[in-house]
Amino acid sequence: MIVYRFEETIGGRAYLIEVMLVSNRWRAQLLRTPGVPTAMMPFYGHTPDEAARQLTEWLTLAHRRNTPSSV
Repeated sequence: MIVYRFEETIGGRAYLIEVMLVSNRWRAQLLRTPGVPTAMMPFYGHTPDEAARQLTEWLTLAHRRNTPSSV
């Protein structure tokens, strides 16, 4: 099984994204810590880069929504 890993820093926090082939598409999800469940849904793409990019974009949007804006 081929697994790609991408490291991204979003909002000052480090994320490790794991991408693997599932059927005919690539699935990206946050790397799980053994024994720790995750509620994060996977993101799919035609390539490993596309799947990881979609997850990275979602995390970036989620981080912006949770960051208090300066007024």
